[in-house]
Amino acid sequence: MSPLKRPTIADIAQAAGVSKGAVSYALNGKAGVSEQTRARIVEIAARMGWHPSSAARALSDGRAGAIGLVVDRPAWVLGIEPFFMRLISGVETSLAATGTALLLQVTEDAQAEEAAYRRWWGERRVDGVLLVDLREDDPRLALLAELGLPAVVVGHASGTPGVPSVWIDDGAAVRETLAYLAALGHRRIARVAGPAHFVHTRERGEVFEECAAELGLPGITSVYADYSGEDGARATRRLLSGPSRPTAIVYDNDVMAVAALSVTQEMGIAVPGELSIVAWDDSELCRLVHPALTAVSRQVPQFGERAATALLELIGGAEVSDILVGPPVLVPRGSTTPARR
Repeated sequence: MSPLKRPTIADIAQAAGVSKGAVSYALNGKAGVSEQTRARIVEIAARMGWHPSSAARALSDGRAGAIGLVVDRPAWVLGIEPFFMRLISGVETSLAATGTALLLQVTEDAQAEEAAYRRWWGERRVDGVLLVDLREDDPRLALLAELGLPAVVVGHASGTPGVPSVWIDDGAAVRETLAYLAALGHRRIARVAGPAHFVHTRERGEVFEECAAELGLPGITSVYADYSGEDGARATRRLLSGPSRPTAIVYDNDVMAVAALSVTQEMGIAVPGELSIVAWDDSELCRLVHPALTAVSRQVPQFGERAATALLELIGGAEVSDILVGPPVLVPRGSTTPARR
């Protein structure tokens, strides 16, 4: 079977008995043809299955009809972490109504990520990008400004000129979580955090320390991991093998919290009897394990939808301010209980 031939403007002109120029005027909404002729050409084009060429559209109006998202994580981590899949589902919800595509790329390091932005800009592949995992003194911001590529940060980036952010008040969730654990009688609370160079890791850590001081708790013991189950498990073993074992641990994502359950079984530590566990970002993983995990719910799909909408508005020339989404909510389940006296 031979492949179907894509209809061209010449094919439509022949079928309609008009010139190629008339077809071009009609399909691009320009003057030069009567409304009756325009309607007939549009109807014939639809019947023939014609769609505008994205390459031709980029040449005519400078738009690629796509936005980009680079995730600088190992591909296997992305495959098991629900956060990004839920974020992308929200992004796609926003894009679906506009016909805009999402170009997703996974990279292994910061240099490869920056190379992707340069290539996309040079090839006119995207009209703007969503930035995730903002870093301290992030070089991507200067690069995108140099390229003139519109960007919206998914996360807290308040005060960054020309780059609006769509963010969730993680500080409120930290305060609610610590107040809850303190009310349950927990004094020795630890945190398994994400990579230390991420802005949101540092900001959460600062609020953990402030809130612990306000509640009269000892300082929060923090260890850092890469969000993977393996690294989360190693961090959990270190905390539970120390001289002053915590009675509660808060994890910066759900994958590490689920991995921690396996470690507690391996070490013969009862959850929640001897150890309470709280996961960041509620997901199906948190509800499928036993005991089900107490988790912070941040409405991640809505997060992605608002970020994509803001980027489309920015691309369209609108002024976009920082957008606060939320608030996050603590969802108590079976993995937390009052601390033993």
